[in-house]
Amino acid sequence: MSENADIKWYVVHTYSGYENKVRDSLLKAVENNGMQDKIVDVRIPVEEAVEIKNNKRRTVQRKLLPSYVIVKMEMTNETWYVVRNTRGVTGFVGSGNKPTPLSESDFATIFDAVPQTRLDIVVGDNVRILTGLFENFTGKVTAIDPKTQVLTVTVPMLKRETTVELAYDEVVREE
Repeated sequence: MSENADIKWYVVHTYSGYENKVRDSLLKAVENNGMQDKIVDVRIPVEEAVEIKNNKRRTVQRKLLPSYVIVKMEMTNETWYVVRNTRGVTGFVGSGNKPTPLSESDFATIFDAVPQTRLDIVVGDNVRILTGLFENFTGKVTAIDPKTQVLTVTVPMLKRETTVELAYDEVVREE
């Protein structure tokens, strides 16, 4: 089954907190109206994030674009009407009355995001090292690089300080 070239991704604005309701209502409307060939997919952009809080790791899902739903559809008067009149939808993203489709690169940027890790350690905190050569040593965090997810820790050793770079999951905060 080849895909219709007119089918593109569109961004739909919703009331805050209505993203899941809009997605479910829209999928139900598509099924009820037999429009599966015109409205192909409905997604809510979310990211998996690892939070490290109180020395516990947990994975959470966060909305990348709160108040937005991404719809893959062929833009016709009928599909526009169905989406626009779904409860919770405030409109399409675009200039004036004309919805603007997402480019493939913009779509890839939204959905190919690298998972982020949030941790409750800040510069100046004392941490205990869990693995490696400095296992069970305590040091002070001097820098945090969220892009590479690396901490720079200064460890006192043999009457001098040694700087070590460690991954987020290689340390725990000392209380």
